[in-house]
Amino acid sequence: RHHTNGHLSQGRFKSIIVENHAYLLRLSCYIHRNPVRAGIVDRMADYKWSSHSFYAYKKKPPGWLKLEPILNQCSGVDRHKAYRTKVQQYSDENRSIWEDVKYGLIFGGEEFIKSLKTRFLEKETKQEIPQHNKLFREFNLDLFLKQVSEILRFDVEAARIARRISPGEKENRDILLYLLWETGRLSHREIGVKFGMTYSGVSRRVKSFSTKLSIDQELRSKYQYIKSLIKV
Repeated sequence: RHHTNGHLSQGRFKSIIVENHAYLLRLSCYIHRNPVRAGIVDRMADYKWSSHSFYAYKKKPPGWLKLEPILNQCSGVDRHKAYRTKVQQYSDENRSIWEDVKYGLIFGGEEFIKSLKTRFLEKETKQEIPQHNKLFREFNLDLFLKQVSEILRFDVEAARIARRISPGEKENRDILLYLLWETGRLSHREIGVKFGMTYSGVSRRVKSFSTKLSIDQELRSKYQYIKSLIKV
């Protein structure tokens, strides 16, 4: 009826591993700007469900909210003011922080990811944890693009340099783009380079294609068939 998937709370909770407090500070600033970015309010302080006021305006926090890990990253006599300044630095951002979350669960650098794999993760795959499996699965981007392009009979390079492509080519491009996005191996920016698109353009195509998949049975069947022919 509503052309969406899952139950009401599905997909609302995200649990990711953050490398250190510097990454955590950036994540906090991004989250606090979400209500403004979404057009829900004009000022972050006006969103009643946000913890922004506790960090930025010295409002007394509830007992469960620990401010120190983030405020300790803000220098100066008035750390709350420093935090406000830091959040405002993101006012002109035009990319999502989730582009830098690797494999759908780690926000950090490559060395940190390698360390996690070595120290904590078991080598065998786990069917119920797809993100875990992606960490250990070898991925050859050129081979992946070649395999899917041959199945779709789609020329990535020709589409990348073309000014306009046909509706059929657009659908095949979006299938390939979405498959690549689903691997979790590349950011929107990196995918955009391959397709001659901006990272915001990639984000729009991912969102649009995801919506089509949820309502178009024929497209969904085609996508699942192609996905079954390759190892992602």
